[in-house]
Amino acid sequence: MNLQTKADFTALMHKFLDPLKPYYSAGCARLHLGETGVTYNRSAIELEAFSRPLWALVPFWVGGGSDPQFEEIYRKGLAAGADPENPEYWGTTGEYDQCYVEMAAIACGILTAPEKLWTPLSDTEKQNLAAWLGQINVHTIPDCNWQFFRILVNLALKSVGMSYSPELLEDGLCKIDSYYSGDGWSTDGASIQKDYYIPWAIQYYGLLYSKLAADTDPRRAELYRRRAQLFAQQFVYWFDANGAALPFGRSLTYRFAQNSFWAACIWAGLEPLPLPVMKGLIVRNFNWWLEQKMFDRDGILTIGYCYPQMYMAERYNAPGSPYWGMKSFLLLALPDDHPFWSAEAAPMPALEWLKPMPYANMLVQRRAGRVTAYAAGVNEGHGHGQFPEKYAKFAYDTRFGFCASRSREVLNQAAPDSMLAFVIDDNVFVRKVSKTWKIEAGAVTAQWSPFPGIEVTTTITPTSTGHRRHHEIDSIYECDAYDCGFAVPNFAPDYKECAEDGLATASCDTLRSAVAGRGEAVVIGCDPNTSLYFTNVHLPAVKYHIPKGHTELDTEIFDEVD
Repeated sequence: MNLQTKADFTALMHKFLDPLKPYYSAGCARLHLGETGVTYNRSAIELEAFSRPLWALVPFWVGGGSDPQFEEIYRKGLAAGADPENPEYWGTTGEYDQCYVEMAAIACGILTAPEKLWTPLSDTEKQNLAAWLGQINVHTIPDCNWQFFRILVNLALKSVGMSYSPELLEDGLCKIDSYYSGDGWSTDGASIQKDYYIPWAIQYYGLLYSKLAADTDPRRAELYRRRAQLFAQQFVYWFDANGAALPFGRSLTYRFAQNSFWAACIWAGLEPLPLPVMKGLIVRNFNWWLEQKMFDRDGILTIGYCYPQMYMAERYNAPGSPYWGMKSFLLLALPDDHPFWSAEAAPMPALEWLKPMPYANMLVQRRAGRVTAYAAGVNEGHGHGQFPEKYAKFAYDTRFGFCASRSREVLNQAAPDSMLAFVIDDNVFVRKVSKTWKIEAGAVTAQWSPFPGIEVTTTITPTSTGHRRHHEIDSIYECDAYDCGFAVPNFAPDYKECAEDGLATASCDTLRSAVAGRGEAVVIGCDPNTSLYFTNVHLPAVKYHIPKGHTELDTEIFDEVD
């Protein structure tokens, strides 16, 4: 899709949002998009779907856009959803309630487009909405990026003269400040893993705050802007020259929210990279996503990544969740004469071949525009679903993607790409978390245990053709272990596979993955719909026999793209 002018980006927003119009409820406060369940109730599911389009619609209105149908939907919906006497009332909230997440988009609308979302309401409707939003101040919320939801709600309530909590506003900001690690990276509160929640949450909301509170809190506003400048110099390494961003971490069903950090920088008036370079990152990422099968037949975004896929979903991914990606349309708030609209999308800047990111717990490699990240395996351990697959594989790549296991009962269901998979009594055990790790200029070393009684230290060394793995294993069991490469689509043109003499290879017209070692070469046929990129994949690996005691293994991974 040609994405150059403001009209082009507006048309793209309509492509995402117009298919939703028939599915709003009679009172417009609910949006029903599917039947799958999550950890919160149907009311919150339908509020989520209602609220998230506002991340695009509000900037669209701020920038001078008009869609009378959406304006009427949201005026009616806010009035109905916040009215305790209305059957579409969003409800009384509780501790850690999902509704607090969805309040953020409404709050940003009140802050920046009050003439659309606040002024048209009657006095009673305003009181109802303020009371419903104010519930966030009387309940507990998680110690993570959710603190920004309370911050935004209190800023919004203050802006329209409603009761708010200056104490909780300051408390939330102090918590956000305490998460900072370095090089622009933060943790997401108590969570130790680093992922897209830093660019599309911590950094994104920080940049919103830097403008919304520029006069009332200039010290923090400037601090958040400096951190964004630092972060941009790291985050640019996550983007492939072809437009793909690194598939890594949780909430990947938010898809093109990957580029929302760059949109927030431009909206905030920051140029950590030249404006044409940031435009190129945004345009290519959007176009990469538009090539994927992410819509259903009605044009509604699905849960999944490159196609509808539930194995990779977290327990909080509801039918409306993918519309979190609308945050990328913050660009539409830019005035018509902003230089972004006339800038030509520039290619990727020159970047280092290897980029250690100690605050992101990975080493990033770039070859001919492609991104491979060697992760240290740092995560909570017991997260929201499929965390070993999302954080603990040895390598993540923008051309190959990765697999999310269907089960760990057998190898083909486990689909353990880029993992050393131990098989004990027909069950598959992989790295879940690393106990210790070290990120160096040319290697990543981590110590981990797939199963009690087995201890492994793995060192990953990138090469010009892939990477080498050195494993030191101490085991009280005799078992087998499979050292696996990247998964390759087996129904792609020119697919071939071979397994002999300690070398396993799978290749198609665009991708080649090979694994070499002093073991038995095998190619594993993975269950359908395990890969985030391809519906069917095969996986080259070398099978090693692991005796009791100490064992050292050396495996070479080769990967090529066309």
